[in-house]
Amino acid sequence: MTADPAPATLIDGKAFAAGLVDRVAAASARLQQTQGVTPGLAVVIVGEDPASQIYVRNKGETTLRAGMRSDTHRLSDAATQAELLALIADLNADAGIHGILVQLPLPAHIDSAAVLGAIDPDKDVDGFHVVNAGRLAVGLPGLVPCTPLGCLMLLKAELGDLSGLNAVIVGRSNIVGKPMAQLLLGESCTVTVAHSRTRDLPALCRTADILVAAVGRPEMVRGDWIRPGATVIDVGINRVPSRDPVKAAEGKTRVVGDVAFEEARAVAGRITPVPGGVGPMTIACLLANTYTAACRAAGVTPETLDA
Repeated sequence: MTADPAPATLIDGKAFAAGLVDRVAAASARLQQTQGVTPGLAVVIVGEDPASQIYVRNKGETTLRAGMRSDTHRLSDAATQAELLALIADLNADAGIHGILVQLPLPAHIDSAAVLGAIDPDKDVDGFHVVNAGRLAVGLPGLVPCTPLGCLMLLKAELGDLSGLNAVIVGRSNIVGKPMAQLLLGESCTVTVAHSRTRDLPALCRTADILVAAVGRPEMVRGDWIRPGATVIDVGINRVPSRDPVKAAEGKTRVVGDVAFEEARAVAGRITPVPGGVGPMTIACLLANTYTAACRAAGVTPETLDA
């Protein structure tokens, strides 16, 4: 009688992120000591969205914990696009600010693309500017979107050399899917980007040594979509009703990923949980990008921050 395979090893993104913040803090301290430069991050938030407020507060606290300068600029819902663009112009010109992040979503009357495009690409620590997208595509140094950068760090920490591995990415967004593909190509993986019109998506997923789910649909990727022993990176953060009917009736929710976790864990070799997997890496990589931007502004080579 064949024993059931052991459940997949959990990839602890929370622990890795904490270690990355510590490494960023140490590297930033050395930058301050040797160059007199303290990395500075400015976060801009427009409006009173509760989730955004919490996220911005967490970013500020983590930035300070890493020994960096943290500036938060709060504008009301009534702020005009011209006012926001003027603030970004001021931050672009501020030599003490090395990273600028505009918290999304913005109010409907503001053109998000125009705002993100106004940020100096060398201070674009979200990595969303078209210049940084182009730099990534052609292999030039730039600032990489935080979530895919965090995914790559986790993969390299778990698997080491990724060269030659088959990677399937489910999702083609500019924020995760496309930059994730570019990063994995840079590690010499064979990369396939899948999406809503992909034919026989489950069969394609079963070819993957590395499966990255970033589609924004709760528990879409099922256990039988996964090749035994594969590494699964679940980028999704979705709120669904509580399993408890009473709590669900009260509007209580729980957080799940894009992967049906229990099914997938029974098949995969390694998997990121939700929460506690990719999510914590986003803020940690934001600080890593701010440090990198500060080094480049000072004309020095950033230290390697991988574990």
